[in-house]
Amino acid sequence: MFQTFDVTARPDQGPPRLAALRAELTALGLDGMIVPRADAHQGEYVAARDARLAWLTGFTGSAGFCVALTDIAGVFVDGRYRTQVKAQVAADFTPVPWPDIRLHDWLKDKLPAGGKVGFDPWLHTIQEIEMTRAALEGTGIQLVPLDGNPVDRIWTDRPAPPSAPVRAHPLEFAGESAADKRARLAAVVQAAGHRAAALTLPDSIMWLLNIRGSDVEHNPVAQGFAILHDNGDVDLFMAPEKLDGLGDHLGAGVTVHDPDAFLEAVGALPGPVRLDRGSAPWLLADRLGDRAAMGEDPCVMPKAVKNKAEIAGAAAAHLRDGAAMVELLAWLDAQAPGTTSEIDVVKKLELCRRQDNALQEISFDTISGSGPNGAIMHYRVTEETDRTLQEGELLVLDSGGQYLDGTTDITRTIAIGAPPREAAEAFTRVLQGMIAMSRLIWPKGLAGRDIEAIGRMPLWLAGQDFNHGLGHGVGAYMSVHEGPQRLSRVSTVPLEPGMILSNEPGYYREGAFGIRIENLLVVEPAPDLPTADPEREMLTWMTLTYVPIDRRLIVVDMLTRAERGWLDTYHADVARLIGPRVGDQARLWLDAATQPL
Repeated sequence: MFQTFDVTARPDQGPPRLAALRAELTALGLDGMIVPRADAHQGEYVAARDARLAWLTGFTGSAGFCVALTDIAGVFVDGRYRTQVKAQVAADFTPVPWPDIRLHDWLKDKLPAGGKVGFDPWLHTIQEIEMTRAALEGTGIQLVPLDGNPVDRIWTDRPAPPSAPVRAHPLEFAGESAADKRARLAAVVQAAGHRAAALTLPDSIMWLLNIRGSDVEHNPVAQGFAILHDNGDVDLFMAPEKLDGLGDHLGAGVTVHDPDAFLEAVGALPGPVRLDRGSAPWLLADRLGDRAAMGEDPCVMPKAVKNKAEIAGAAAAHLRDGAAMVELLAWLDAQAPGTTSEIDVVKKLELCRRQDNALQEISFDTISGSGPNGAIMHYRVTEETDRTLQEGELLVLDSGGQYLDGTTDITRTIAIGAPPREAAEAFTRVLQGMIAMSRLIWPKGLAGRDIEAIGRMPLWLAGQDFNHGLGHGVGAYMSVHEGPQRLSRVSTVPLEPGMILSNEPGYYREGAFGIRIENLLVVEPAPDLPTADPEREMLTWMTLTYVPIDRRLIVVDMLTRAERGWLDTYHADVARLIGPRVGDQARLWLDAATQPL
């Protein structure tokens, strides 16, 4: 299977590792150290070799960091993980609600007399260090860059670097040749007055060169670095053995180097050298000095705005993925409560997806959380936490596939038997928020923060909310979480046609149940409206995801006529598009599941 159910970290492993780290820090004359959930490439996901935060603390979430001081070790997590962290770390670690409590404020409180806090200069962005240092000015607290990582010195069984081969990504799916991309982005670099751009994000390099890898679990990326010069040439810093047979694909304008040569090569560049303040390691700016020029990674926006081939591929992948989901849901409804476990559901869903030869991987570990486990937003089921699905509970099933032509991400909440009234009402509010966002038409130029509240309003009216963003960007056979576009109250990036985002409101009652409904959407120009201002350009969504929403959880009387109309139309589209793709038994189930309200 693509997914395992092993316990990857235990709370009791943390205290002795923390003690060993503190001994290292004392020997270095430090009062503490920041241990982030990051690698030198600053992607969201890390290879096993770089999972320092999980190894030290036991916390396995995809975001967060630990600050280990001599007398306290804070584990900083955002709202998605505040339930999860309680179960994963020992009492020696103190969960800290972040960003409610900022790192600099916490350090001021814990080190009132000042002190030296170490950091690995490869693992923190320029922006992180600049902002924290500015906030600590005058406190006597120093952030000290380290030569070597103390965690690595005590991690005696640290995994080897990933070494999977890199593959060419076909032009029929990429929609633009790598040579054309290099030329197009080189013009951007040149127009900004920059001589080169240092690229550290693996997905940027994959997109630019039309290649894919498998160095990071569930993400089709290979780890490496690159320098894009203003003439379109690229120096690629990646283990040469991973690139065997790709010489013709990469082309004459791409030169391969050992990854260990990257820092020296960047340091030797004439300026200005473009660095992305939000993703480039601090060490690069330190090495370049006044030759560093801050500017966005030139791949980020072109990658986010999908071309016609990428959108067509995503749409096709979602139809096949929708068929796999329908097969799974039909099977699940045939199982009696008390006979099926969370792991059983994960295994069956992967089996359904594997019927598609285009499937390369799952896009993340499937979240299969029943009852109270559903309230853990990023729950990962293990052999120890596995629960049997019981009568009267809800199952949150959040999953996706990595297909050659697209990346999928879908969440459905499923009733196991008759649902409690309170849960059904909350589900209906979540559905109303999801429908409101799906129907939205908005003026071009607005960012995620400007429209995100639309998906929360039904919950807000009931005094409820959820502690995650309404939606995230999604790649084209790439990372399932892709920036810079987001449906979030902190996102300032204007939404543009071609961007793919998730629409996933939720509600979570700790210890009882969780709810989330998620479709993927593509930004597109809105149709002409008879009442529209002729000079105002409007945008809307095209839906990619077609899978039934559980009608048993809907309190129909709470829906407006427009909401019922949207859902009935959506279900009719699901039946039309997915029905011909599933077997006879699943088709019977689908016909019943998509009946009008």
